[in-house]
Amino acid sequence: MSPIEPAPRVLIADDQRDVREALRLLLKGEGFVVELASSPAGALEAVSRAPFDAVLIDLNYTRDTTSGAEGLDLLEQLLVQDGHLPVVVMTAWGTIELAVEAMRRGARDFVEKPWDNARLCSILRNQVALKRALARGERLAAENLLLRGGAEPFIARAPAMQPVVETIKRIAPSSANVLITGEPGTGKGLVARLLHDNSLRAKQPFISVNMGSIPETMFESEMFGHVKGAFTDAKADRIGRFELADGGTLFLDEIGNVPYPQQGKLLRVLESGEHERIGSSRTQRADVRVVAATNADLKRAIADGAFRKDLLFRINTVELKLPPLRERREDIVPFAERYLAEHGRRYGRELAGFAPEAERLLLRYAWPGNVRELAHAIERAVLLTHGARIEAADLRLDAAPAAGAGAGLDGMSLEDAERVLIRTALARCAGRVEQAAVELGLSRSALYRRLEKLGIDTGVQQGEG
Repeated sequence: MSPIEPAPRVLIADDQRDVREALRLLLKGEGFVVELASSPAGALEAVSRAPFDAVLIDLNYTRDTTSGAEGLDLLEQLLVQDGHLPVVVMTAWGTIELAVEAMRRGARDFVEKPWDNARLCSILRNQVALKRALARGERLAAENLLLRGGAEPFIARAPAMQPVVETIKRIAPSSANVLITGEPGTGKGLVARLLHDNSLRAKQPFISVNMGSIPETMFESEMFGHVKGAFTDAKADRIGRFELADGGTLFLDEIGNVPYPQQGKLLRVLESGEHERIGSSRTQRADVRVVAATNADLKRAIADGAFRKDLLFRINTVELKLPPLRERREDIVPFAERYLAEHGRRYGRELAGFAPEAERLLLRYAWPGNVRELAHAIERAVLLTHGARIEAADLRLDAAPAAGAGAGLDGMSLEDAERVLIRTALARCAGRVEQAAVELGLSRSALYRRLEKLGIDTGVQQGEG
């Protein structure tokens, strides 16, 4: 905190007197001004009469001690009063599902009881700092966050990407662990970087590791480090990835490839923040936010006995599912233009853009390799073209599947193919369900039934035009 700013005001809502008093003493010693409430009604009354920099609430109260319904309802009412109020929830050990639901409803972060004092204070300081930065306009615009990865703006014009963008805006400032899923090449690494760059950890390290490339025998050394002489080839001390990422973000790509015997060791660090270098008895702590990514079906892996269920709970406090490029038609040309400029500079080629037929081909193609395949296709075209702009022939996509009706759907299940065709029609009709139904040869009610079955959200209620 800046020394010229007033001490942060925090409200604590919990029905247990000893919990309230322990938190009051802890936070008072850390420089917070603390107010206490013993019930949801008391918390709402306190917020209505005075401003707070953050609120820490329990999810269970005396009327209902197990479901968390009272706490979730309190969370929603607090956010109705002040949509920018940072609310951190407390949940008992073993009820991580409640914390996940709270995050989905707008909580900024969560702590488990019994809490770790250092982690709790760190979370509250971060949330207070973020709220004040938002108010000053020095960090993130409260209503219009410009997501950036490096020097480039994040391309997400397609309707299918809007839920992803909104979720990134909401969860980036917190320290919640995130699991990013999606097909290969959809940009999971870029989203991981966005989460870091738009967080309060942005000035701290971002460490990325491909879990599939680590030999099982080297897992502990790579992740936790070792000391000189710990084993035959340990000729010098080595710092592990958790230690390197301390204070920042650790991106675990291809998390589904971690061997089962090593998953328990990873789980221990995620639960406690503690680890030891191989050959050392000294326990170290790492304050790390974990962002993991996979294109595997982890629930199926759990059923097959290849992945630990408790590890999945730890890494997917929030899950971000990235849609494939074939469902992001509006983003294809902007991506292509970015890669054209990038590879044009790289190879010293000044190109005027894409010929109309080249653009049409880019939009027709199904892009089974997603954004990664698009980048490679544009790089190839930059090298092969003889003209001042990219022609359709330069893309070398003629023999590949197209994304039109009845094409590019090979290998998909009937349900997935239907989902692609409906989303494409909705995008073409700017979300107008009635018009899309006509194009698809369906009645309006039949299309709504399919939308509900396939989980496709148009943002329009059935009674609306």
